[in-house]
Amino acid sequence: MKSYEDQRIFLTCDLEPMQDFQTDQHKNLPQPPLEKPISNPDNLITLPAVEDLVNPEKDLFDIINQRKSRRNYTGDSIDLDQLSFLLWCTQGVKKEFDRGANKITFRTVPSAGARHAFETYLAVHNIEGLDQGMYRYCALEHELEFLHKVDELPSRTVDACLGQEFVRKSAVVFFWSAVPYRCEWRYGFMAAKLILLDAGHVCQNLYLSGEALSLGVCGIAAYHQQKSNELARIDGNDEMIVYIASVGRIS
Repeated sequence: MKSYEDQRIFLTCDLEPMQDFQTDQHKNLPQPPLEKPISNPDNLITLPAVEDLVNPEKDLFDIINQRKSRRNYTGDSIDLDQLSFLLWCTQGVKKEFDRGANKITFRTVPSAGARHAFETYLAVHNIEGLDQGMYRYCALEHELEFLHKVDELPSRTVDACLGQEFVRKSAVVFFWSAVPYRCEWRYGFMAAKLILLDAGHVCQNLYLSGEALSLGVCGIAAYHQQKSNELARIDGNDEMIVYIASVGRIS
């Protein structure tokens, strides 16, 4: 078994050694796509437009001061307007730039080199107007793609979260996957550290946007890797779940 000191090398890797390292971007290899392709256009669901999103008009100090992990959910539904707000706050695209052979997006969260290596999968338990099942957020289009139904989905999400029962009464569970090559293309071996840093930005925006809507949010790092990947039907090699968070109504 490796020592703690061996594991800490991951935390201290930096950009200096990369001066002599040729990344795929330096080799002029094609940039990976900004997001996964839509598998079935007939399964797209239009979300409330960004310009029509509700402005909670809560004081930022109060939102930050009140932010905490909330696990006691009522089991009641949340509406599509609220879900649209949460999705835009966590991965919403503000601008898309075409820089010759490369494209970048400016989003509502920071990301190293604007690589934005994440995909957002949703285990929808109780959202008004949506059938229970697995969905993916198409950030460039600000739309939802229905992926597939899952028998006994709340039980499957609890199982993926290592038996944490509070997840069962959540309205929706966010599963963030990483597509590592989006970041590796530019940063090589540094990508793993940068991706996990960026995941923290995304989840904190979910906490704050949830608090603004008086919804409860709980970030979840204790999860079963394979079962989480299987819910999203991703391979666990070129794409894998790296963070989870539950959202639900609170008393």
